[in-house]
Amino acid sequence: MKREKLLIVDDEKNIRRSIKMICEGEGYRVLQAEDAAAALNVMQDDPADLVLLDINMPGVGGLELLQTLREKWPDLLVIMISGFATIENAVTATRYGAYDFIEKPIHKEKLLLAVKNALKSRSLERENRSLKKQFDSRYAIIGRSDALQAVLKQIERVAPTEGRVLILGESGTGKELLARAIHENSSRSEGPFVKVNCAAIPEELIESELFGSVRGAFTGAVETREGKFSQADGGTLFLDEVGDMSLKVQAKVLRALQEGEFEKVGGNKTERVDVRVVAATNKDLEAEVAAGNFREDLFFRLNVIPIISPPLRSRREDVPLLVQHFIDSYCQENGLRPIEVLPEAMTVLQKYDWPGNIRELRNLVERLVIMAPAQQVSAADLPTALSQPVRETSPRFAENLTLREVRELAEKQHIIETLNQVDWNISKAARILDIDRTNLHKKIKLYALSPQKNHG
Repeated sequence: MKREKLLIVDDEKNIRRSIKMICEGEGYRVLQAEDAAAALNVMQDDPADLVLLDINMPGVGGLELLQTLREKWPDLLVIMISGFATIENAVTATRYGAYDFIEKPIHKEKLLLAVKNALKSRSLERENRSLKKQFDSRYAIIGRSDALQAVLKQIERVAPTEGRVLILGESGTGKELLARAIHENSSRSEGPFVKVNCAAIPEELIESELFGSVRGAFTGAVETREGKFSQADGGTLFLDEVGDMSLKVQAKVLRALQEGEFEKVGGNKTERVDVRVVAATNKDLEAEVAAGNFREDLFFRLNVIPIISPPLRSRREDVPLLVQHFIDSYCQENGLRPIEVLPEAMTVLQKYDWPGNIRELRNLVERLVIMAPAQQVSAADLPTALSQPVRETSPRFAENLTLREVRELAEKQHIIETLNQVDWNISKAARILDIDRTNLHKKIKLYALSPQKNHG
């Protein structure tokens, strides 16, 4: 186990010896320097984890050395020591980046506590950085294709503004990642990012989910709850699958967007919030407006800046990058050795149309990482469906069909394709389609689908 290294900088030899004995007794490695020049030489040759620095030294004083140390080693921990402590010195030392300030004569317990707390603080900071790096990796937008770069340029322009964004695109294309990128590059990045999947919440509960509810507002409301709008105050609210909201809820969302206020379900107190709304849908909202399923005024409110999330088939050159990213993530997550996708297999992956988009690719890579018989994946290890000729996924547009009928034909065909692709595994199909299993069962019943009638 690595022992933390301390550097004592003090012009008094007896003080250095005393502190050295105390710290070495606790298992720390200890280095010494009698002045600023010696301290900088030590740090250049054998950098310490923490410096115990006297304020009053001849020549270059402790506060001046503190500034130099922090400029050269920004993450260095420094604890200031003084026999003539003043509030002014303590404030100045803190402003220059000192972690703590202790007085002479040195008390063993106080010294060790300050050192222990400082090193623990640095350990937690490093752990937080590592977790943030993993979190950032999880939500990284991977790809160099022209289609993706065009979208990222749009995000770069719109993110710093307060403009409302509507992200359009097929299921599985990464609309949430785009929404998070908008949030992270905005002035609200330090605030919360709150996601609501409007399609996953039962219609009778979505209003209370968005706006909160007071105790006794409905059966099961045993306490007052804050809604997503309140949780997102000062940050960004991401309304995913916004096209699945009922007209009643749409009216309340419109008011919240227009006036920045709402009431909890069952309550009469008006609440105000400061929220930027980013919405997303895989539906044609203009068609939904024409069909009377979506409010035109809400559509105009949400659709200030439309961004289209491109399907994976339009950015095939990104497939190898995405595959490697998912391999690295899942191998690290499961403690497995990395696998290699051979060129012949990668060619198959790039030629496939990916009706489930990036979500479908991610699920396949996870399966390969866990189930691959060897460290190398060949074309023979891939599902046979990926090598078969792509079937027509768009309906043949007959004359005299209404817009609703065309949408239903397209939806039915896409559901059939997805179900066949996963051998009618309802859970997998629902995940690819990004809908609830219950919702998928309803659509299977609506379109009278069955494996016997629609497979092959």
